[in-house]
Amino acid sequence: MFHFTRPDRPTIQRFLESQSCLDLTYSGIGGTRETPPAKYVVDRTTGQLGAGESVFQSAQAALREWKHFQLGWVEPCWPDTAIVPNQTVAILARACGLWTLNACRIIYLVEEPRRFGFAYGTLPGHVETGEERFTVEWNSVDDSVVYDILAFSRPNHFLTRIAYPLTRVMQRRFARDSVSAMKRAVVN
Repeated sequence: MFHFTRPDRPTIQRFLESQSCLDLTYSGIGGTRETPPAKYVVDRTTGQLGAGESVFQSAQAALREWKHFQLGWVEPCWPDTAIVPNQTVAILARACGLWTLNACRIIYLVEEPRRFGFAYGTLPGHVETGEERFTVEWNSVDDSVVYDILAFSRPNHFLTRIAYPLTRVMQRRFARDSVSAMKRAVVN
């Protein structure tokens, strides 16, 4: 999970293989569909990306290409990973001089005419435990396209417990930066 140097490709591959057969680390699987379970911190961040069908199409493509995770300090280990249920993914983040390698599994997709996204849940090799959903929605009333992140989590590692205030700051930073990345993606 925590590394002093950036994990190399073979290390990431071994990590993914070791995590792919493990169970999710939390109860309330699918809780981002409706009501997150009790005893977790719930975070929700939204950002308007623009308006119209072309923005919605661009936003869908951005989610499929993991643009919402290409933040400079956070990135998907394999940005070409398909967004399909049961896919195990690895996310790499750098903060305070440490690298964290986190494992998640995609648990469901949202594929509707005016709404697209997915949710993933944490595996044992993640510093947090919980679920996070990323969706884009094209509003039929005002034509706006909104990016929405809904997550519930709590610490899953002793370092995230003892540094919990910093963990919360980093979670808020991730949400803000992810919205900014999506805004850039739909413009380009």
